[in-house]
Formats: sequence, C-alpha cells, structure tokens
Amino acid sequence: MKRATMKKLLPILIPVFCAILVLVLFRFVFYLGYVPTASMEPTIHQGSLILGLRQFGELHTGDIVIFRRDGRTLVKRIAASPGETYILNGRPITVPVGHYLLLGDNANDSYDARYWDDPFVPEKDLIAILKR
Repeated sequence: MKRATMKKLLPILIPVFCAILVLVLFRFVFYLGYVPTASMEPTIHQGSLILGLRQFGELHTGDIVIFRRDGRTLVKRIAASPGETYILNGRPITVPVGHYLLLGDNANDSYDARYWDDPFVPEKDLIAILKR
C-alpha cells in the first residue's frame, strides 16, 4: 500500500522539488537581471538579460557588478577599489575602505559616479558579479 502511494505522489513531488531548488538557487546563488539602458555598451547591450553570481569573493578593478543605488538596481564596472585613487571630474579622489567607485562603459550615456553627490558605493549594496 505504501509503495502505491509513493508511485502516485512521485509525479507531483519531482516538479515541486525542482521548483524549490530553482527558487533557492536564484535566491542565494544567482541573480537574473535586465539592462534597460545603453550605459554599459558595447560590453552589455541595451535590453540584455544578465546572470550574475551572488556568491563572490574578492572584487577587482574592471569587474562588472550589479548593485542597488537610490532604490534602483544598476550594472556598472568597478573603476576603483578601496584605497585606490582615481581622477573623477578632473580631481583626484581616494576610494574609502568598504566602498567602490563604479562607472558605466558608455561614458556618454551612463548615469554613474560622475553625477552622484556621493560617488562611492558601499560594499553592502553590491548584489552580484558578472563573471567574464
């Protein structure tokens, strides 16, 4: 009797298990995003879907990250890491510990650190990294 019940439940349990697995993976490992603007062209084209990794180790200058800023989710490249000095809008600035300076690849069409009142993004606001 028990074996017959399992045979009936199996077609239901397998899709449920798969759905739970996908939800867990996208909650803790992957981030699926959309790039609505041309700010990262030619690297990432406007309208692209992107898949980022939430579990990232050490970040480096040149890495592309997904982050939150003023209630929006954005995609930019790390222009300077903590402790590095960068010339921004004609003046040298040093990135504080625990922060990053992020710029879009398309300087003519990117709302980024060049225009923000506070050009630094705290590490806690980073969501995921795009692997090369």
